[in-house]
Amino acid sequence: MALGWLVVVLGILIAPLPGPMGVPVMVVGLVLILRASYGAKRMFVRAQRRWPRTMSPIRRLMRRNPPITQVAWQQLLRLERLVTAKGHRALARLRKRLKPRARGAWQTA
Repeated sequence: MALGWLVVVLGILIAPLPGPMGVPVMVVGLVLILRASYGAKRMFVRAQRRWPRTMSPIRRLMRRNPPITQVAWQQLLRLERLVTAKGHRALARLRKRLKPRARGAWQTA
């Protein structure tokens, strides 16, 4: 658990630097604390019931084999939706371009 607190403090220290690297480091530290502390787990469950949409990415990162890239991509899309206007969303357009198209029954691979 001490390692978790150390990582959280490190995240707070590098948060003022350019780029968003402080937040992911703090999330990793919080995940380490949540895995080790019963009291922190109880607080997390309360927060999860109160703010389920906010806590779902952290819950997904606490799994055994966490889908880190999927969670990061989802958070980037969510952040882009909050920050930019609808016509200027580059990541959403990229997602639509990369999304595999559904094939009909008459088409074979």
